Amino acid sequence: MGRRALISTLIAGALLPAVTLLSATALLPAAALWPAAAWAQGYPAKPIKLVVPFPAGGPADFFSRTLGSGLGTELGQQVVLENRTGAGGSTGIDSVAKSPPDGYTIGLSSGSVLSAIPFMSSKFPFDWQKDLALLTLVARVREVLVVHPSVGVNTLQELVAYAKANPRKISFGSAGTGTFTHMAVELLKIEAKIDVVHVPYRGAAPAVNDLLGGHIQMIVLDVPVLLPHIRAGKVKALAVTSASRTAALPDVPTTAEAGFKTVLSDNWYGLVAPAGLPADVQDKLQRAATTTLRSAELKKHFDTQDAVPSPTTPAEFAAFVKSEQAKWGPVVKVTGIKLD
Repeated sequence: MGRRALISTLIAGALLPAVTLLSATALLPAAALWPAAAWAQGYPAKPIKLVVPFPAGGPADFFSRTLGSGLGTELGQQVVLENRTGAGGSTGIDSVAKSPPDGYTIGLSSGSVLSAIPFMSSKFPFDWQKDLALLTLVARVREVLVVHPSVGVNTLQELVAYAKANPRKISFGSAGTGTFTHMAVELLKIEAKIDVVHVPYRGAAPAVNDLLGGHIQMIVLDVPVLLPHIRAGKVKALAVTSASRTAALPDVPTTAEAGFKTVLSDNWYGLVAPAGLPADVQDKLQRAATTTLRSAELKKHFDTQDAVPSPTTPAEFAAFVKSEQAKWGPVVKVTGIKLD
């Protein structure tokens, strides 16, 4: 080999590792993206946990089971419910906020956890705007005020008159401090100027048990929870705390018709996930949820509970929560309710 050929060979040999390194470096961004893209494309690859922040047997549990069944069909994976109760539903949703943002933990939040309870504590454990991804509104449900027959009243006006004549002799239950089932009666206390005693529970089911047993005398809960007991004559329905009557109880007036216009407390539930969820995964979950909520099968189930399926985009859901905060924030301030 001549001197010139030898030099050329040595130079080429020296450059080869550099060229190989440059080629590998150029491929790094694509290689780094591949696992995430492939992972998102394969989601879900295992069962999904749906956290229910209230006990089994209540309305949140019913909506979660119905929605979870549809989600499982749409996503091709089992959706497993986990009931985590406490703090008016905040404990369960806090666990969702602190879960890995991988799409395998989601939660059904009640309206009060996102719009009323945060105003009651300076140490509230999460901020929904920073710690949660809002997927879709799920359902809106009317609530009804009922009393135990032992109270001996037949109208809301009679109840108010009795409460004024017997201050602090009526105890009312709720699904937890700060829930809409609690706040509805706080609104009545303000407008009617009555003094009744609050007894919070860890969900609707145990509160109903104590109402039926006569341990408390009054409660406001979702219509479907109380409907069987109303029809059986075990409790007396006095007013629906909504802007309009419900077909399930056509003869029961609204609170406005009874003369208490500010006592409005439609309940609602929404599907949430941890913040930071990959966009593809969030889109899959949201599309699966809204498809389920628009199905005739789900509507048939929700109709039995006098509930309205309410699918939204994440942006629409966020705007709705902000409007609810604007409503309930001032009420919390006036009542002075604190969770600290």
